[in-house]
Amino acid sequence: MAKQVPTTCMRCAVGCGHVHLGSDTAYGLDAVRGDPSHPVNNGLACGRGIRESADPDGSWLTRPLVRENGELRQTSWSDALSRAGDAISDAMADDPDEVAVLGSGQQTNEAAYALGKLARGGIGTRHYDANTTLCMASAVTAYYRAFGSDAPPPTYDDIPEAETHLVWGANPAVAHPVMFRWIRQSADDGDLVVVDPVETKTAGVADDQVAIDPGGDLALAQAILGHLVETDRVDEAFVEEHTEGFDRVIDELPPVEEAASEAGVTLDEVEKLASLLDAPTLVYWGMGVNQSVRGTATAGALVNLCLASGNFGPGSGPFSLTGQANSMGTRVVSSKGTWPGHRPFEHPDHRRTVAEAWDVPVSRLPDDNGPGPVGMFESSPSVVWTVATNPLAGFPDATAAREVLDDSFLVVQDAFRSETVELADVVLPAATWGESEGTTMNMERTVSRVRPATETPPGVRQDLDIIADVAARVAPGLLPRPSVSPSELFDEFAALTEGTDADCSGLSYTRLDGERAVRWPAPDPTSEGGYRYYDDADGESDDPTWSFPTASGKAQFSALSGSSLPEPADESYPLTLTTGREADGYNTGVRTRSDTPDQPVARAHPDTIDAHRDAVVDPEGDRRTTVVSRRASVPATLDPDDAVPPGLVWLSIHHPMTNRLTSPAVDPQSNEPNFKQCAVRLEHPETTAASDRLAAEVSD
Repeated sequence: MAKQVPTTCMRCAVGCGHVHLGSDTAYGLDAVRGDPSHPVNNGLACGRGIRESADPDGSWLTRPLVRENGELRQTSWSDALSRAGDAISDAMADDPDEVAVLGSGQQTNEAAYALGKLARGGIGTRHYDANTTLCMASAVTAYYRAFGSDAPPPTYDDIPEAETHLVWGANPAVAHPVMFRWIRQSADDGDLVVVDPVETKTAGVADDQVAIDPGGDLALAQAILGHLVETDRVDEAFVEEHTEGFDRVIDELPPVEEAASEAGVTLDEVEKLASLLDAPTLVYWGMGVNQSVRGTATAGALVNLCLASGNFGPGSGPFSLTGQANSMGTRVVSSKGTWPGHRPFEHPDHRRTVAEAWDVPVSRLPDDNGPGPVGMFESSPSVVWTVATNPLAGFPDATAAREVLDDSFLVVQDAFRSETVELADVVLPAATWGESEGTTMNMERTVSRVRPATETPPGVRQDLDIIADVAARVAPGLLPRPSVSPSELFDEFAALTEGTDADCSGLSYTRLDGERAVRWPAPDPTSEGGYRYYDDADGESDDPTWSFPTASGKAQFSALSGSSLPEPADESYPLTLTTGREADGYNTGVRTRSDTPDQPVARAHPDTIDAHRDAVVDPEGDRRTTVVSRRASVPATLDPDDAVPPGLVWLSIHHPMTNRLTSPAVDPQSNEPNFKQCAVRLEHPETTAASDRLAAEVSD
């Protein structure tokens, strides 16, 4: 009889506990429900997490595949791994940076740690990313600049204590349903206000919305800070005692009226937002802030608002919302931006510590953490290995990404078919949720177990074992030979975090099995983290102790001015494209669609459609058009929607065509792409077809 197995949902980064019931008669799960004994969610679970764990719609990969004569065919594991290993080894011999490795926030901590160890310590490549740079790097960079360390200071425990919830450039009602339930419950006795150009599902149930212009986030945050100063709302005691850099930031602020105008808001709306900060406030933000050339500057400006208004401490503070389930884990364990435990990447002592732990020469470790995915592909690596990610649909300027993948030897490790799989030279089928063993780490730093409730088909292997098998071919002895014990890898990375800001050395599988979930820092077997940088041991102090891991021990105000937007609308491209999540979509859609989707649906205000009716087939009927950017054209069906402001076109991030249009410009501090804003126009499909025919004739 199948057992009920406690595990963690891997649908998003809330980190809900699940109970999975494996099938008695076949592979797969018969039932999924929330785990009432899990301290994160206490039994709550969203429908999509249950559905996608129990019965994902993606097309499963069940056998290794290799490309021969232009076609993918089934092969043995030995053959597939040998081809992958030979390609990586040959490229390494030429230059380690000829190998690009792309991991994911869908991996367990153990698999992410092993992949980073192989990429950095076995291959020695700079060209490695673990998902972070596509979604959270701007928030991460802002945290380091402000506090000297990564991760939000608040935890879920602070949500019911907050009186105001300011949601900025995020849609948790869609992206994080369980967490949003807590936010709404808390806001019943307070305020829930949304800053977003689009009336999202979150905005639809909020007390108020400030609809800024796309790309106006930094200007609005600066306007609010200036207004706090002008109206004597700054917490001068907190700023004086616990921060540095305030005067410089104030000196460089634009006039409030000018900044408000740039953001597309009124002075009354600036006052409204400033007044919210009079009460204990949590400021949440997501991809609408991070995925911009101004992402780091804007995230830093939101931190500035919290510091200046004294919204720091229980029930308040800056709280970035993480998308993929284990994106936080990859930030701690994967050796992407830092070494395990947030050890500084270029610090010689930490490099020696890591090299000694891995038993590799320090000289093999890359000198810096690399350029991020866009810069990685600009270097045209000869081998690309992707793990649980789909760059052909998920990278900006996806047509250019396709050209890089076409020219490389492509190894794809995934559970489902994807656009990237169809280009692969080797395909390695991997286990997914409900089949995998390990741990994950949610957005508030809580670590919990991931357990299998079902066997996998014979042609499918664990991520960790696949990585170890590749390692055996390209860096023998670096990782154990399969089958690898996840608990041993966990103990290895946890030991490497000892004494760091992200100390997990007090965690073990035994402890996690007993307590279900524990938040770091956890430097010993009984402690766990709470609000970061804050010490109020008895909970009654009028003057709690603050200590930040910066040179001075104080938090730092951000004075970044931000880059210019790469593509403002103009005469040739008069509209602005933005992208967002749908309730039932997952990343690039590989888990939530069973076949190739139809053309995307583009949401636009009725006035926008009317103004561009010459570019639309049957404006009152099926409304077919073509969305054109400077990089590509995509057929689309227009959906009239008053929730989208005039002049804006909204496309789903889950559709594989969307990122053909987006800009590859990146934030200069974080290297995160500018997904959320680019200039487009609508074009009649017949015009596009004629242009395509002419282009084909010219190329011939």
